This record gives sequence, C-alpha cells and structure tokens, in this order.
Amino acid sequence: MGNKYSPVVFISVTTAIILWGFSFIWTNMLLQIEVPVYTIVFFRIVIASIILTIVSLSIKRLQKIARRDIPWLLLLVLFEPFLYFIGETFGLKAVNSPTLGAIVIATIPIFSLIAGIWIYKERISKLNIFGIAITLPGILLVVLENGWGNGAHINGVILLFLAVFSATGYSVVVKRLAAKYNSYTIVTYQNIIGMFYFLPLFLSYDFKEFSPERVLSTEIIIPIIALAALCSALAFILFVNSIKVLGVARTNIFTSLIPAISAYGAYMLGQENMSTSKVVGIIIVIAGVIIAQKEKRVISS
Repeated sequence: MGNKYSPVVFISVTTAIILWGFSFIWTNMLLQIEVPVYTIVFFRIVIASIILTIVSLSIKRLQKIARRDIPWLLLLVLFEPFLYFIGETFGLKAVNSPTLGAIVIATIPIFSLIAGIWIYKERISKLNIFGIAITLPGILLVVLENGWGNGAHINGVILLFLAVFSATGYSVVVKRLAAKYNSYTIVTYQNIIGMFYFLPLFLSYDFKEFSPERVLSTEIIIPIIALAALCSALAFILFVNSIKVLGVARTNIFTSLIPAISAYGAYMLGQENMSTSKVVGIIIVIAGVIIAQKEKRVISS
C-alpha cells in the first residue's frame, strides 16, 4: 500500500470494525437482562434514523427516491434491517455467545460472493473457492465447541444464518439501487422505513410490558444508544468514507476481524470463556473470508 493512504483512513475503518465487533457484546448485555428483542431493535432503529437523517441532510447527501425504485427499496428493507435484525438478535439470544454470533455473521461476504457468482455471473479464482471452503470447518469448531448443545442452541445458529442470508439478499438488491443512489440515501431510508416494519411487532409483543422508566435506566439506554449512534450511524459513516479511499474489496477485508474483536471483548468483560478450539475456529474463519475476497473486484457505491 506504500504511503498512498492517509493513516486517518485506517483509523476510521478500524474504529468502525471495533464498534461493529462490540455491537454483539452490547446486544448480548441487553439480552442478558431480558430486554425484549423488538424493544432493542425498534429503539436502535429509531435513534439511528434520527442521527442519519440529520447527518445526511446537513451534508446534503439525501436524494429523492424515484417512484419506480420504491418496490426495490421496500424489498431491501425487508432483507435488512427487518429479517436481518430478527435473525441476528433472536439468534444471539438463543446461543448466548457474542463470539458465535459474530463468527456466523462474518460469513456474509462469503455468501454475498456466492450470490454474485450465481446472479451477476461474477468470476472468482480457485484461491477464492479455497477461502470459501475452509470457513465451514472454522465455524463448526466454534459452533460445536461443547457438542451439539440443546435445541435452543441449534435454533439460534439457524436464526443467525437467517441474518446471513438476509444480508446476502440485501447485497443483491443494494447493487441495483447503488447504481443510482449514494450510500447515505440508501441507509437513511432503510432505517426510516425499517421503523415502520418493526413498529407493529413492537406494539404487538413488547408494548404491553413496556416501561419507559426501565428503558431509560442507565443499564438499558446506554447500550441502545451505543448500538444506534456508534454502530448504526458513526461506524457506517466511517466505513463509507473508508470505502471511498480504499475501495470496497480492501475495506471489506477489515470486516473479517469483527469476530476476533467480539471474542476478545466478550472474554475481557467475562461474558464467555475462550477455548483453544474457539480461537482456532476464529482464525480459520478470518483467514477464509480474507482469501475468499482476495483480488475480488467489487463495484463501489
């Protein structure tokens, strides 16, 4: 890379990855004190929408969506944040492991790559195929650390993969929209519309037991604000700015480090133990994701 890139760019993308790594830890903190899933997701999206709208308007990056593109935008929101957050949050609740949650979610670039091959006929090398192939044993080392576990554990892994496949569907649809709209526009609108997707679920399942006093308590409101302001807003802005300089392919390599950050953070906070098989599994998955994306050309939005 030489001296071509400013250290500020690497600080920006690293900060974004650290924040996304801790998103699993903050979510797990809320789940451990039994905050309802739809309450977590709904208020995270509401706060993120406010922040992103203010930022996008202030820098004059919010574009008007053409009528013919609205169905695509609605499909985009169905994939992410709607199905993605349902799969990720309920999955994380079931497995009760920020590390396992992060390791499964880290395979999103792999499945997005496969979707690109299938739908957009993108070409990959034998090295990319090798990278895809070795991620599975790495995941299994983490998933099966203590055996198959109970039904809730397996269901949790399935839900986490629902999030992965939803993000893959998102990547396919966003490629169509990104040709016409900037990233700020897409993500701001997807959060705003996402509020209305989650509102009926929040009102149906969580609102009857909703307590403003409890939600506004320090142990709940701080992680929710962290998820919204730091993970859904700031990290995204830093990541988009990094993509402009480094490109999508090189920037995405940094996302491979998210499981390691989540695992280390969870270990330091006492949320879970760190075994040899888990460490080896994390290393294999990170290596697999990096190899799978190596020299892969992606069109930046």
